[in-house]
Amino acid sequence: IIGQTHFCEPSQSTRSFYCTSETKNNFFLSYRVMHRNHSGIWAFLFFQLCTVSDSLSSTNQCHDNNSNNNNMSPSPKSLRAIRRILPQQPKHWVGNGFHANPVFADLAFKEELSPFLMFDYCAPKEFTQILDGKRRGVGQHPHRGFETVTIAFQGEIEHQDSVDNHDVIEAGDIQWMTAGRGIIHQEYHSDKFSYQGGMFEMCQLWINLPKEHKMTPPKYQPIANNNVPIVELPTIDATTSEEKGSSAATARVIAGELEGVKGPADTFSPVELWDIKIPKANSILDVPFVDGHNCIVFCRQGAIEVVNQDEKSKAVGPQAVALMEQHGDVVRIKATEDNTSVLIMGGRPLNEPIAARGPFVMNTWEEIQQANIDYMRGRFGA
Repeated sequence: IIGQTHFCEPSQSTRSFYCTSETKNNFFLSYRVMHRNHSGIWAFLFFQLCTVSDSLSSTNQCHDNNSNNNNMSPSPKSLRAIRRILPQQPKHWVGNGFHANPVFADLAFKEELSPFLMFDYCAPKEFTQILDGKRRGVGQHPHRGFETVTIAFQGEIEHQDSVDNHDVIEAGDIQWMTAGRGIIHQEYHSDKFSYQGGMFEMCQLWINLPKEHKMTPPKYQPIANNNVPIVELPTIDATTSEEKGSSAATARVIAGELEGVKGPADTFSPVELWDIKIPKANSILDVPFVDGHNCIVFCRQGAIEVVNQDEKSKAVGPQAVALMEQHGDVVRIKATEDNTSVLIMGGRPLNEPIAARGPFVMNTWEEIQQANIDYMRGRFGA
């Protein structure tokens, strides 16, 4: 949904070019959405280069201001340390249907999050019914060089693209779209949801494609809720250190493998994406994770603390992110509110240059220029 102008060489200090549709002092970015009167169509192709900022150095670490002991006995497991906490970000509208938090903030399109590029989260919002036939959402716009993953938590989202895919996802469903060499798509609230109105909640993630797959043919994976396997994960009471048998956490395995269960998503590089629910506060959950993969913990609802190897923890509030260090085979989470939900995502870093502008993510600026030429000449979606 969102675009950014950025170039990144792996493991080097870089410079980032940000676009904004509001103010030159605003470091958030979007490519400007323009509306054609009476048509209801939104076009994404107006880019504005506004400001240049140095990327964060590797020494920018979060501060442990709220350390505490979780009464856990020492564990032989290798716990992941926290690299940085990203707080909840200000919301902005994408089209007229998506009121989104740009979750990754200044780390979007950086190698630190690879293979993930961007994350927009639309928190629960009530939409009134539409009776005049107008639609809420984003009209036709192109993509090349990456994949979009859209998860519906509440409400319905309708997708249509230039390679004849047309689908509506409902609560719990996922659409996994591979833009590859080029696709044009649109995304709206479904007609049914628009007529009825109601609570709407969703997120969209952008996942980079490895260099050798950037020009792969576009494709679409519809993943229904009932096709996503659920894994039960034991939790420990932080006060008594006893296992909470009846209050175990559950994880929907969308991509990757968790406790021997594989998710249905077909990916071009190793990717993990798990939707985890922890029903009771004061529960501690150990989540196994592949050593060497990037790991991102997003608190969707409720509140958590992420526990380091020294048993000290850092709080992560609603719509905030804990970016973990790459080494360690367990992420330890403590829920501090009932009915807490988190998304844990990550994967093997691609360690490739990132050139991103608007709806295109390639490895070089020459490839970005070629993407613009190909789009203008009608070569997308073939």
